[in-house]
Amino acid sequence: MNELEMLQYVDHTLLKAVSSWEDIQILCEEALEYHTASVCIPPCYIKRIHDKYGDAINICTVIGFPLGYSTTAAKAAECEQALKDGANEIDMVINLTDVKNGDYKKVEDEIAFLKKIVGNKILKVIIETCYLTHEEKVAMCHAVTNAGADFIKTSTGFGTGGATLEDIILFKANIGPRVKIKAAGGVKSVEDLEAFIQEGCARIGTSSAVNLVKGKLAKDY
Repeated sequence: MNELEMLQYVDHTLLKAVSSWEDIQILCEEALEYHTASVCIPPCYIKRIHDKYGDAINICTVIGFPLGYSTTAAKAAECEQALKDGANEIDMVINLTDVKNGDYKKVEDEIAFLKKIVGNKILKVIIETCYLTHEEKVAMCHAVTNAGADFIKTSTGFGTGGATLEDIILFKANIGPRVKIKAAGGVKSVEDLEAFIQEGCARIGTSSAVNLVKGKLAKDY
């Protein structure tokens, strides 16, 4: 797999609180040029992107982001609005307080509720591995599987750490066969990108992959 082919696994991401419309348009133009899997952007920009680019851009957005402890009703409302505005993929953050309280079933029920709203579109579940114990990570693999979500995702990129290959291996051992894996945070080089894909990630969430690949191609040629 060459560098350009690897970009087809990338959710080209810009989630900074101060992201301008000019920044978002650059992201979208890069996504179109390099054929990334999607753009992952703040919910407030979904409609504007959809109005400008239509179905040429696959729009991913975040719900309950980045801390996850908003109520299920609030997440549901966010989700419904995002879909109405034109999002095709939803990356939700679990309620980590429920995890720390050992209420894994409550987490599972929330994921299932949002998946019902999302329907045949894609729901990715961010479990924020940097805050979880081994036992909690395994429990979240089971919760994501049982709830019928499409992906388990390592991180928001706003926590104390991002994706590790060790966590990807742990996911593979504990998720169901229909659940895919998204790594986010921790992708700092083309070699990282390749390693996560080879380990089995179907998506990589990163803001840097396009620039990394552009730099690598320029160096090679």
